[in-house]
Amino acid sequence: MKFFQSLAMLACLVSGAVFAAIGNPVASSKDPSQSSLGLYVTAKEAYAMLEQDPKAVLVDVRDPVEIKFTGFATPTKIHVPWLLTDTSRLNADQQTWPMQPNPQFDQQLLSRLQALGVQKDDAIILICRSGATRSAPAVDRLAGYGFHNVWSVTDGFEGNTLEDGPSKGVRALDGWRNSGLPWSYRVPADVAWTAPTAETAQH
Repeated sequence: MKFFQSLAMLACLVSGAVFAAIGNPVASSKDPSQSSLGLYVTAKEAYAMLEQDPKAVLVDVRDPVEIKFTGFATPTKIHVPWLLTDTSRLNADQQTWPMQPNPQFDQQLLSRLQALGVQKDDAIILICRSGATRSAPAVDRLAGYGFHNVWSVTDGFEGNTLEDGPSKGVRALDGWRNSGLPWSYRVPADVAWTAPTAETAQH
């Protein structure tokens, strides 16, 4: 308990600086799909880990909007988005809304892990859309707090895009949803992330 309280306090202290850093990214040569721990699994391998290890925890770091329209892995125990859709402005050139860092990612994830009694040597598996830019950086964030058994799902929930055929460009190759693994559009209320109110943000 003291360990997690210390982590939460540290997260609160550094969250402002972290948000400033990730909110204003600088060009980097680091591959965003690679984590500092170097622990990777496919969606099928992740499911096998969850089946074999009752302490293993699956964490979804996607935006709630994605989950609403694409689904949710049934064994997921924690949902905390790494990036959030900024609906206050539209990118006219790209015809989409930009993504912004979740400034409370650290505190929210550490709090959820504490609530589940997850220890820093337990297996934590992070999943995003395709394993390209979010799950690995989130692994690095947890590694910074002393968690050393944190994995990134390389093909994510939606998998990779088809390169040819009438459905070219559609994410229908590999990934959790395309691998015959259990998923649903229903998100358990005790798992789903909700945006903090002004009152809860102060606690």
